[in-house]
Amino acid sequence: MTTHTQTETITTWAIDPAHALIEFGVKHMMVTTVKGRFTGIEGTITVDEQDPANSRADVAIDAASITTGNEQRDAHLRSADFLDADTYPTITFTSTRVQPTSDATFDVTGDLTIRGTTRPVTLAVELNGRGTSPYGQEVAGLSAITTLNRHEFGLNWNVALEAGGVLVGPTARVVIELEAVRQ
Repeated sequence: MTTHTQTETITTWAIDPAHALIEFGVKHMMVTTVKGRFTGIEGTITVDEQDPANSRADVAIDAASITTGNEQRDAHLRSADFLDADTYPTITFTSTRVQPTSDATFDVTGDLTIRGTTRPVTLAVELNGRGTSPYGQEVAGLSAITTLNRHEFGLNWNVALEAGGVLVGPTARVVIELEAVRQ
């Protein structure tokens, strides 16, 4: 009979930046949704295979990697009016709780820090599957979704519209797609 220690059940996965995307959507002029993404993503996910509640994630996002397809808007989003990427170059997420909701879904709560302000956020995470890459690496695919109130992170810039309402909506819908490689 073989005995397994707890450390044998722990696996570490590195987020593959080439296969990671954080996308967001925010209302513009109260009538349309403008989407953008962060492409500079790195981090690790530590998984307790026997007790997923003991798992954790640590992610760093390059604030200057924001892109919306419009350079003028991107420069404004990087400025002190929004992300202030020169002063706060990194957005971080550190999980504090992982709650399995099924075999392949989890509520992952953690501390999200944007512009030096940290707030708790819960992500609805789905394990899309595991496989072996053509290079022999074990990989896992994950999707996650959450909604953030940008004002809670000090992203308060706005313009009142003459007809009522504001230029930039208060909430951002965030969708995350990533692949992680077992270390």
